[in-house]
Amino acid sequence: MNTPNNKRRKESVEKIEKVFIDLLQTKDLSEISVSDICKRAGLNRTTFYANYTDLYGLADSIRDKLENSLSELYQDEILTGINSHDYLKLFRHIKENQLFYQTYFKLGYDNNYKIVAYDTEIAKRHFQNRFINYHVEFFKSGLTSVIKMWLQNGCRETPEEIFEIIRSEYRGREEFFSKDTESPDLESRRTV
Repeated sequence: MNTPNNKRRKESVEKIEKVFIDLLQTKDLSEISVSDICKRAGLNRTTFYANYTDLYGLADSIRDKLENSLSELYQDEILTGINSHDYLKLFRHIKENQLFYQTYFKLGYDNNYKIVAYDTEIAKRHFQNRFINYHVEFFKSGLTSVIKMWLQNGCRETPEEIFEIIRSEYRGREEFFSKDTESPDLESRRTV
């Protein structure tokens, strides 16, 4: 393909995604049509279908972009296989990309998301290798609920404050969190 077409296609995809994300802030997915998106984006339906199979394909594309962006953030951990437990990095990413995360959760991806990997090895030690799936679900659901509430409140609290909220739920299990992720003021309040 020649460069102008690549540039045009990229611009079209960006317009479609922007309009779709904007519409999702006030409507449910079932209330949005391809025609609505194309009309608002100033594009024809052929352009939409040249890039996506349907609205669900567009939604999956948005999810994939967010998850890929987050994977890039944790690339070192992925490559080494070592969980840094750096949730502060996650919370900073959420604050910087609020609209994408709101969209992600509005689309219902919170039930099977790949945003955070739970360290089952540490959980096995702390919970005597019993009921690990329940602990994973409890942690994931709790973290998801805190993130959703934070987003609903416009991320008024700092990422450091949200990290402290999550960390405080795991007092006595400091191994879940890296010392490198703690800010000096959090370190001074740390309980033994």
